[in-house]
Amino acid sequence: MGRPWAAPGQVVGLLGGSFDPPHAGHVHLTREALKRLGLDQVWWLVSPGNPIKPNPPAPLADRVRAARALMRHPRVRITDLEAGYGTRATADTLRALQRAYPRVRFVWLMG
Repeated sequence: MGRPWAAPGQVVGLLGGSFDPPHAGHVHLTREALKRLGLDQVWWLVSPGNPIKPNPPAPLADRVRAARALMRHPRVRITDLEAGYGTRATADTLRALQRAYPRVRFVWLMG
């Protein structure tokens, strides 16, 4: 899967998680963040695995597919960027994103 596009100066919300499974809470948080925070986009960072959970999640491709089926919005991108970057820790992922998109402002979303 390719990297999502973001224009210099855009503000992108990041919602990371295993999305195992993706659910209405993820959708609600995303829609509210777009409305209330003035974000240009939200990227779902579907993690290959959670380093602090003992059991492995469902296969990454299945979770990405399920997330895409659930969250259909023109300003939301479902990604597996962490798999491509080889990162697991949030701080490492943020550093990789800041290097790849130096003129984009990222906002970490939690819920």
